[in-house]
Amino acid sequence: MCASVNDSSSGPESNRLQTLDRGLRALRVIADSPDGVSVAELASSLGIARAIAYRIVSTLEDHSAVHRSASGRLHLGAGLLTLAAQVEQGLRGHARPILESLAEASGCCAFLSVAQGDECVAMFSAVPVSGFLEVNYRVGSRHPLDRGAAGVSILAARAPREDDDPRLAQVRADGFAHTRGELERGATGIAASVALSRLRHPGLEASVGIVTLGALDVDRIAGLVMSAAAALAAQMNA
Repeated sequence: MCASVNDSSSGPESNRLQTLDRGLRALRVIADSPDGVSVAELASSLGIARAIAYRIVSTLEDHSAVHRSASGRLHLGAGLLTLAAQVEQGLRGHARPILESLAEASGCCAFLSVAQGDECVAMFSAVPVSGFLEVNYRVGSRHPLDRGAAGVSILAARAPREDDDPRLAQVRADGFAHTRGELERGATGIAASVALSRLRHPGLEASVGIVTLGALDVDRIAGLVMSAAAALAAQMNA
């Protein structure tokens, strides 16, 4: 006997495709879990059997919407970048003049980075028009979130956890991250997170910063970086 489907209902629930709904909800759960989730945790969050969760994950992996880290935890995949192209284009568009101004004011290479899984990826950079460029932040370069000012500032913007790196408390108190030599010998980085609305930009985490090999006035440059991050957040959240 075939199960019947009631097509006469006009409520919002009746217009849903259950499998698609579960897949999109799975992406939301993963997006809201910066440290990733296991398949078992995903199944529990969705209230479904683990076997169904495995099928959903397998389908999402086929489309590069999800990827598994070395530990087997699930993170959003690079395939979503295509779908997010318009958002990223808007992010870059808003960031360009802000980063160009930051580069000129600081005399350093300025950059915009975003979190992708457990990595930090450079999305855009600007260099001062005048002056000798000591170091550049190559667009597309990636590194672990817990190394370098860009990633550390993003981690500090997340809710505190018991197993947090102790330095994140100081970053939260200061409003910016300051690192030296973590990504390149002798390079100093200062970055601040961009406070993006979770409603308008769910799952998007970004930071603005500078990198230099030279000496700098940390307090002055940090002020410029935080102002740039606040300006970008205001434009993106408007």
